[in-house]
Amino acid sequence: MSLRTSLSMALLLAVGLTGCSNQSSDSAKGSASTETTVLRFSHFWPATSSISTEVFEPWAKQIEEESNGRLKIEMYPSAGLSKADVTYESAVKGTIDIGSQAHGYTSGRFPLTQVAELPGLSNSATQMGCILQTLYEDGTIASEYQDSHVLFMYGAGPGSLHTTNKLIRTPEDMKGMRIRRPSAVAGDIIESAGASPVGLPANDMYTSLQRGVVDGLSFPWEAVTAFKIDEITKYHTHIPFYSSALMVAMNKDKYESLPDDLKQILDKHSGMALANKVGEVFDKHDLMAIEAAKAKGDEIIEIPDPLNDPDWKGPLEKGTKKYLDDLKAQGLDADGVYAKAKAASAACKG
Repeated sequence: MSLRTSLSMALLLAVGLTGCSNQSSDSAKGSASTETTVLRFSHFWPATSSISTEVFEPWAKQIEEESNGRLKIEMYPSAGLSKADVTYESAVKGTIDIGSQAHGYTSGRFPLTQVAELPGLSNSATQMGCILQTLYEDGTIASEYQDSHVLFMYGAGPGSLHTTNKLIRTPEDMKGMRIRRPSAVAGDIIESAGASPVGLPANDMYTSLQRGVVDGLSFPWEAVTAFKIDEITKYHTHIPFYSSALMVAMNKDKYESLPDDLKQILDKHSGMALANKVGEVFDKHDLMAIEAAKAKGDEIIEIPDPLNDPDWKGPLEKGTKKYLDDLKAQGLDADGVYAKAKAASAACKG
């Protein structure tokens, strides 16, 4: 065999192998498009809670179905994969893929977002979720989430006061009491009323009330039943003096790594539609929890408009001023964000 013939055969063999290699590579890429991507979703709500069973689980199922099984969301309720107060940071770092957390669990981390929690802005979970999503979408608070991919904001219903041994009629009744605070906003108001605010995650509330670590808590009504607080508390001051802000956020790199069609499916099931869905569920269960407390024989006092109530107006305005002043001392545009939150509140009042 001549040298020229040998070289020709070698070249043909090399080309053939390269072609096979490219075909294998193309085949691998094709099969990769049908692989399942598992997203681990950690949240602090109990598995039996309304948001878990009526929002998160159907949401995950819908995404899995529309992606033909290429996206699967694994649920880890009751802070099963990340502690309640570090869930957002866990999503940022990639310890989990998706996380839901109350903003108030990390004091000072989302100061502008929590302006929306101030009294007088929201009277329902639906309104609160709409306010938060509006402020995020128009860029007012978006800078606080640059390290994650936010799927949707949501809000709880107004937080009332629930106690074990004493009915709170006026702020005077709160003096000397230890009241669990869900956030800095609620804490400022509780302190302004003369009580001692105690920071505790929702998952620790039941045992803390049982042991007398706290005398009561500020909590939306739906959460009272979700965390079984109704088994311990007997007195309720139904007063909308704050509303909790919450979010569902995803690891940014994980989101960016997805094919465009899968991103579109997640985008389709994010944003205002989900904020409204959570609001509808929470508002329904808030009313159910109030009726259950009445049926149980609990004592309930109604203070529907505390900013115009002679007893409550002072502490609420004092707490609001303190929170906004603290933000301004940090160089943040507290007044500008507050004004936009008020405008969103009016627009979201439906």
